[in-house]
Amino acid sequence: MSDTTGLMKPDRPVGIVGYGAYVPRYRIPAAEIAKMWKGSESGGVPVKEKAVNGLDEDVVTMSIEAARNAMLRAGINPQEIRAVWVGSESHPYAVKPTSTIVAEAIGAVPNTQAADWEFACKAGTEAMQAAIGFVGSGMARYALSIGMDTAQGRPGDALEYTAAAGGAAMLIGPAAEAVALINGSYSFVTDTPDFWRRAKAQYPSHGDRFTGEPAYFAHIIGAAEAIMGALNRQAADYAWVVFHQPNAKFPERVGQQLGFSKEQLRPGLLSPRIGNTYAGSTMIGLTAVLDIAQPGERILIVSYGSGAGSDAFDFEVTERLLEVRDRATKTETYISRRALIDYATYTRFRDKLKL
Repeated sequence: MSDTTGLMKPDRPVGIVGYGAYVPRYRIPAAEIAKMWKGSESGGVPVKEKAVNGLDEDVVTMSIEAARNAMLRAGINPQEIRAVWVGSESHPYAVKPTSTIVAEAIGAVPNTQAADWEFACKAGTEAMQAAIGFVGSGMARYALSIGMDTAQGRPGDALEYTAAAGGAAMLIGPAAEAVALINGSYSFVTDTPDFWRRAKAQYPSHGDRFTGEPAYFAHIIGAAEAIMGALNRQAADYAWVVFHQPNAKFPERVGQQLGFSKEQLRPGLLSPRIGNTYAGSTMIGLTAVLDIAQPGERILIVSYGSGAGSDAFDFEVTERLLEVRDRATKTETYISRRALIDYATYTRFRDKLKL
């Protein structure tokens, strides 16, 4: 239900009842990519290294892992889940849903709705917002939303340094069972062509001059200011904030513009260590914050998806978080578990040589 401010709140209170992340173990250092295309490991690179999915990993397998972590924390019967939604830019099939495979693997079939979502890097939060409405309207007790992507990027392109693999799952349910209550959400959307991939194109393209001010910053700031204004919040009211993180500089700059400190931003800023996980970027940052947050603390997250739009959410942590967060693998465990690979291995893993 929407009011005149654009703030969206469900008819009945809801929250996150379970959450989970997944990051594959393989990492390619940005310096390794620079050595290949620039002939030197020196010079500025946007991240230290990025996560790369292995030969036996894709959006389906990674989504299942994150979903199982969310289920472990929620401790519910999967047959009670009435929607399984997966947002991604890299679904393995053009025609066949990722979501049905995930639903089958976690035991949610057949009495569930399933669908795949697309909106660049905010496909995951788009699914999460729909899940809030689905549960908040009374149509379902639980709905599972996932944001997950694989490492994409044209060889030698700027995106190759940051486009990474990983993501997160959020199980939305009744407020009484929530680890984090949802106080409201807001979406800010325009037609800004900063990034796209046409049908049958192997790699995405991007319009550099649109990437910053008219795209990322205008939408993140617009969504953040709108939700904070509607809820009468200031930056100091939040213990933690998570912005979409295509690199380290953009979220730090937007945080400074909105009045947030580096301390509020740091726990959820994962891109320097694992790269930009696209549809899972903002959601995985939220999982890292939930792994350390305390009851009563407020969290603001704002996603960004090229094309372009942002989703903003205001959360409040409950006592139940302390009971459930150790039931599943924490985000930091996945991030710390690393196996470095060279560019040749990366090329093989990502099938960059077309025969």
